[in-house]
Amino acid sequence: MHEMFMNYIQRLNYINKIRPFIGKQIIKVLTGQRRVGKSYLMYQLMDIVKEEQPSANIIYINLEQEAFIHIKTHLDLLDYLKDKLLENNLNYLFIDEVQEIDSFQLALRSLFADDKCDIFCTGSNAKMLSGELATYLSGRYIEFNIHSLSYTEFLFFHKLNNSQENLKKYLTYGGMPYLVNIGLNENLPFEYLKNVYATILLKDVVARENIRNISFLENLVFYLADNVGNLFSAANISKFLKSQRVDISPQLTIIYLKALSNSYFVHKVVRSEIGGLKIFEIGEKYYFEDLGLRNTIAGFNQRIEIQKLLENAIYLHLVNSEYKVYVGKIGNNEIDFVAEKNGTKIYIQSAVQLTDESTIKREFGNLLKINDNYPKYIVTLNDFYMGTNYEGIKQINLSEFLLSKL
Repeated sequence: MHEMFMNYIQRLNYINKIRPFIGKQIIKVLTGQRRVGKSYLMYQLMDIVKEEQPSANIIYINLEQEAFIHIKTHLDLLDYLKDKLLENNLNYLFIDEVQEIDSFQLALRSLFADDKCDIFCTGSNAKMLSGELATYLSGRYIEFNIHSLSYTEFLFFHKLNNSQENLKKYLTYGGMPYLVNIGLNENLPFEYLKNVYATILLKDVVARENIRNISFLENLVFYLADNVGNLFSAANISKFLKSQRVDISPQLTIIYLKALSNSYFVHKVVRSEIGGLKIFEIGEKYYFEDLGLRNTIAGFNQRIEIQKLLENAIYLHLVNSEYKVYVGKIGNNEIDFVAEKNGTKIYIQSAVQLTDESTIKREFGNLLKINDNYPKYIVTLNDFYMGTNYEGIKQINLSEFLLSKL
């Protein structure tokens, strides 16, 4: 039996995408890092179902709750549902953290084939989609990737206006939704974020991926946090390993990086040749799903860290806007972000300030080398403008960019 869940703030951008699929014969899968608000979106969807169909039979299973600890395999799940699915009734099944059930995909396939219920589930591991679901449920599910709060949502959740001070709060504390219950004062947010980080690392990375060298994993995460926006290659992995005085192969490091990516904790961005089809296999960048978690790991010194946070914030806005993101390469020059969606592109360079001639020449010059008419932006933290457009390139302040609908 489902009671109405009223104690949440709606995230309408996601609800509006998922809502049209309610009642459709397709499994709805909400993926994303732990604690980004997937469960609360499920509550909102349950309330929509209850409102529109008061007689609907709603079954909710949260694999993190003690009440469901006995559901360990797909057979346990099917057994649990035997007397819960009602004949001649609209059944809705919501499963939180479905990857906790061994061979869950077999149960979902069986339930889907019987057409006894409309299925919604959440998951905190990308392997779930690339492996289990893709193999057994190809064409029978639709994925909705959920992210931590965008800057627009951050202001809405915390009842703040857009200002330089509140932008700094977003860059400092990030967008984990639960912070609305804790507040943004002093170190309280970081105490909460430390616990989230520990949970992600232990439950979603170490346990799920059978990681043995936990101290090296923690050092690797610190290295990633300290090198946001820098190219990551075999050469600097080797240097890093030497600096750690650890006997771990670069290949194992790559496996650990993959494990961190699978938990949606960090995002790998590969390099792509502008104007060509070549994707470079060497040298990629990593960005964090949440700025606050990144700062929990590496600290926040605005003077030193601001370029890293500026780039990470731009990346998050692009993926929130459903762009596929690459690092661009044109000759020997680099474009920070090439973002593609629905056959169109945008190009973005980031610069904390455009105050000296050499920075202006470099940032605008790289974009001017691109011979197409797609939009080109330079995103900065200062308000120094060379007119609104310079040879078709628009300079835009970070807060304006983060509030824009791309």
